[in-house]
Amino acid sequence: MTVADLSVILPEIVLCCYAMVALLVAAYTGKDETAPLLVWTTTGIFFLTAIWIGLGPSGGTHVVQEGLFIDDGFARFAKVAILLSAAAVLLMGEGYMARRDLLRFEYPLLVTLAVVGMMVMVSAGNLMSLYMGLELQSLSLYVVAALRRDSVRSTEAGLKYFVLGALSSGLLLYGASLTYGFAGTTDFAGIVTVATEGHVPLGLLFGLVFLVSGLAFKVSAAPFHMWTPDVYEGSPTPVTAFFATAPKMAAMALFARLVHGAFGGVVGDWQQVLALLSVISMFLGSIAAIGQTNIKRLMAYSSITHMGYALMGLAAGTAFGVQAMLVYMAIYVTMNVGTFAFILSMGRDGQPVTDISSLNNYANREPMKALAMLVLLFSLAGVPPLVGFFGKYYVLRAAYDGGLAWLAVAGVIASVIGAFYYLRIVYYLYFGQEKEVLDHDTSPVLGVMLVVSAAAMVVGVVNLFGVDTMAAAAAAALVP
Repeated sequence: MTVADLSVILPEIVLCCYAMVALLVAAYTGKDETAPLLVWTTTGIFFLTAIWIGLGPSGGTHVVQEGLFIDDGFARFAKVAILLSAAAVLLMGEGYMARRDLLRFEYPLLVTLAVVGMMVMVSAGNLMSLYMGLELQSLSLYVVAALRRDSVRSTEAGLKYFVLGALSSGLLLYGASLTYGFAGTTDFAGIVTVATEGHVPLGLLFGLVFLVSGLAFKVSAAPFHMWTPDVYEGSPTPVTAFFATAPKMAAMALFARLVHGAFGGVVGDWQQVLALLSVISMFLGSIAAIGQTNIKRLMAYSSITHMGYALMGLAAGTAFGVQAMLVYMAIYVTMNVGTFAFILSMGRDGQPVTDISSLNNYANREPMKALAMLVLLFSLAGVPPLVGFFGKYYVLRAAYDGGLAWLAVAGVIASVIGAFYYLRIVYYLYFGQEKEVLDHDTSPVLGVMLVVSAAAMVVGVVNLFGVDTMAAAAAAALVP
């Protein structure tokens, strides 16, 4: 490995070294007493690394170790989104975890290792590095899901996530072995030369289907969504917020990297699979969320629906489809940061509250927070002219331009269905029958995250803060 290669993977090396050094320092000093400092330090390092990657040299594509690791505009876009969302979620969950005696020194370090795994995922150019990054992320997430060791629900969430995650890893590995057997290589550049239209071996198509199935689990796309509601509900709320942001961005970016980088010559074959996953996810998530009374389970089904929309953009099989997916995911992550900041502030007598009926007439007591949440809910529902509407417009247009008009129509219908459960929360906020009053949350971090996220949904309609332009450049790096 040359010095140039090392410079390309230096952000990942720095984060790994930080995690290992911080682990040793914390273990031999104050342990959990160092946790608040570690959270703030990790947040700062994530933020600085995002600036480093985002403002660093942006020209060209750099390939390390004969394709194991690829640094291009697409990877850099995804990494910045991952790092910023992880920093925001880690920071806004610090007070919640500390008040409930859940702030262990391992928590920010496990998040750091998960983020390293995500960064490797989006830069993977080989099935081996793909799996290494995916499992580094997954193993860290299994642990943080069960962080609340005295809770049966949290333990159940971690166990379910681990067992079903092992199943998805098996599917992924079986698909990788079939792909290697029929392509003769694990390198994406080598696979794409074998997987050409009209000449693709049947076994390679089976490998593609298994690979897509394994990744569909990671993005919680139906029908591989079964872990999502229980894990979202059982995990500590800051952990749930993390699940709903950075890992989703990483998994969708990996999805795009795999289908375009390794199977870009057989778009017609995987397009059908992604379109099917998209339509099932949109309708299952929208319909199942209607009956939910727990806001964390509701957000789980909401995430399933939104991953269906992101897959719609990817199913188009074009560079614009990738751009639409990136724009959608950036907007989705921003909305989720604000929404979970609000959920983290929900409490009564110092205990977390997740029942949506507890929000009855909340606007009378907290008018500004209720207004910010209303904006976020309308944006999640795709109500114009908020930024969430433009996210859906991008993926619907990509599907239509890609010859999937039926999928775009299905997306509009699912969006109308999904609007119901968002509007129901708005009804509770402003018109519900007031019951027991929620505590007044004074956390400045949560307030800032909520207001900034909501403001972005309004102000961003001017030019989407240039995200669409950056996403177009990122997509062009992946799909020339």
